[in-house]
Amino acid sequence: MKRILYAAAECGPFIKTGGLGSVLASLPGELDKDQYDVRVVIPGYECIDQSWKDQMEYVLTFHMMLGWREQTAVLKKMVHEGVVIYFIENPYYFCGDSPYGDISADVEKFTFFCKAALEMLAYLKFEPDIIHCHDWQSAMIPVFLKGMFSHDPFYSRIKTIMTIHNLKFQGWSDMGRMKDITGLPDEMFGFDCLESFGQANMLKGGLSCADKITTVSKTYAEEIKEPEYGENLDPVLRYRAGDLSGIVNGIDYKVYNPAKDPALKVRYGVKSFASARPANKAELQRRTGLPEGEEYFTLGIVSRLTDQKGFDLFSDIMKEMFDMPVQLYVLGGGQKEYEQLFRKAAEDYPDRVYLQTAYTDEMAKVIYGGCDAVLMPSRFEPCGLCQLMSLRYGAVPVVRETGGLKDTVAVFGESDKPTGFGFTDYQGSAFASAISQAYRVFTEDKELWNEIIARGMRKNYSWKSSCRKYERIYDQLIH
Repeated sequence: MKRILYAAAECGPFIKTGGLGSVLASLPGELDKDQYDVRVVIPGYECIDQSWKDQMEYVLTFHMMLGWREQTAVLKKMVHEGVVIYFIENPYYFCGDSPYGDISADVEKFTFFCKAALEMLAYLKFEPDIIHCHDWQSAMIPVFLKGMFSHDPFYSRIKTIMTIHNLKFQGWSDMGRMKDITGLPDEMFGFDCLESFGQANMLKGGLSCADKITTVSKTYAEEIKEPEYGENLDPVLRYRAGDLSGIVNGIDYKVYNPAKDPALKVRYGVKSFASARPANKAELQRRTGLPEGEEYFTLGIVSRLTDQKGFDLFSDIMKEMFDMPVQLYVLGGGQKEYEQLFRKAAEDYPDRVYLQTAYTDEMAKVIYGGCDAVLMPSRFEPCGLCQLMSLRYGAVPVVRETGGLKDTVAVFGESDKPTGFGFTDYQGSAFASAISQAYRVFTEDKELWNEIIARGMRKNYSWKSSCRKYERIYDQLIH
């Protein structure tokens, strides 16, 4: 039996703020349980819902040194959908109503989490073949393993994989403070490990020390080796290119299934969407108070409103977009300037724009099931999950061809089997042209539009195929 431990800051349904939590909710459970003993470790945040806490079983309490400080870790666990989940509790580090806060405090608390995740293994007598670390919050595990634990026979055979979900977030800290927190030897703070532009960089350390590196799409794996997308880590990623691979994320097809989704007015599959989706469109319009009518070209946005997602392009195209009979449904909050941008659009076009900044899974599914198209004009996009959900529900994606969007959406005019529409240049005019092109097909050739929908719905972006690729990497490392 091959033993795999996943380490991350999030894992749905216990704690999830975005794609990372969604991935950890699905990926471990999809591995072949006849071959893999799969376990997950996350922080035991105070903000985890009490209903989950009530199901946790106390395992043990242990003490450990973090630099010169003695800290206490309380380990709890539960089995969820066949996977053992460990929770490392500490009331000082993991208090509050959010898993994240000030970056200075986050650096220390996730450093504690990484060391505690390693320390717990000896108490559990669980020796994983591989620890699969996700994003900067778990990146110190390969660093501690190499710099502090490698002399111990119990830890010496453990291999590590570092998965980048978003390279923009890295875990920066003052060098002196990181030395004080970790107690690592000086050689771990050189340019070949943690040092980056005179500071300590947790993700750089993880990328330098891990045995393998993955990221969440093939195109993003290539993009991040170049300065434009590399976030100053492109030299490290070019150096480790032989150990770097891109594996596109998946979605849970049990959770996202229009044939069984209770959020939809009318459920449907690939053979029945043409008759069912108009009723869901009408329900979306009724639910949001916008005028009903099949003639409206309904566009959805389900996203955090941040610079990364390309929302600055809307300021250039708003008037041109609403010259068409468009309705825009926006779900998600974020940066104030983008919330204000869409709030003003709702004031200027009260019959054409709906904005809901408080995200809910139910409303997201109502939008996927009722909108004709979903917009993702991202400046960069490591993988993206919204377009996978859109394809699953028959909402045609309109995307910028970058990262995982390029890998998962076959663009009209470029592919003989398109599943969506796209643009390459990061300009408002290019984005507007893609929307206009989608609108023309929607209004002028309904048969072609339905072919695009059906083709997208038939695509399989469940976790099954991605899991097999991860299993091949695990087997290579173990053998």
